[in-house]
Amino acid sequence: MNLFSLFKRNLIYQFKNKIPIDDDNVKTHSLDELFHHYGSDKANLFIETQKKSHGYSIFYKKKLEKFKSLNTNILEIGSYSGASAAAFSKYLPKSNIFCFDINISNFKYKSNKIHVFGLDINNKNKVNKILNQIFLKFSIKEFDIIIDDGSHNLSDIFYGFQFFFKFLKKNGLYVVEDFKFPNYYNNNNDINHIFFDEFLKNLKNKKISNSNIISQKEQINIIDSIKNIEIFKGNLENSDISFISKV
Repeated sequence: MNLFSLFKRNLIYQFKNKIPIDDDNVKTHSLDELFHHYGSDKANLFIETQKKSHGYSIFYKKKLEKFKSLNTNILEIGSYSGASAAAFSKYLPKSNIFCFDINISNFKYKSNKIHVFGLDINNKNKVNKILNQIFLKFSIKEFDIIIDDGSHNLSDIFYGFQFFFKFLKKNGLYVVEDFKFPNYYNNNNDINHIFFDEFLKNLKNKKISNSNIISQKEQINIIDSIKNIEIFKGNLENSDISFISKV
């Protein structure tokens, strides 16, 4: 994306009227109901059609239980309208959610706990600059949870994992949603590379994959720092989510 388009989208976000949610008094403690209320496709049902959505809420609920009483810093890569960020801010009362998206003009929610940055994650200089700003302002060095719900292109899944996994805390969670889109859709299979599900299988079996993105040395470091890898199937044929926990 060219810089003018990114600047334009960021400008639209700055002047857009957004929905304040800190005092909206949502009367539910259910993560699925929060996803549904704010319009996230992580819910069991799409809010617009009431038809089945990805249904990731059941897996998130189990995985987020230990974070409910903790100060939790979440990095969300690919936030779109901010629906899931809004839900997380309610479900995890001591959380800060940092949202990276290439098009924040779609973002419609506002909260003191949600911090939005319009950037291309492939621009590593810009990403490093933003990360340094976050770490300095919030006195943190890593994130408790990193969620990749971005383009779902194979290249972005791998480049994202290669770059961001090192910023995950010990005992933290790295989540990749819809990671098999490149297996299902040609337009998401944008590089000649092993699929991410195969890569995860190799990591779990402590096997080095043939990759021109993540080096052998990096893979060894990742293997040594992984506690567990879990993969779940959601409601739809293309609903696949992975949770990678760090030692």
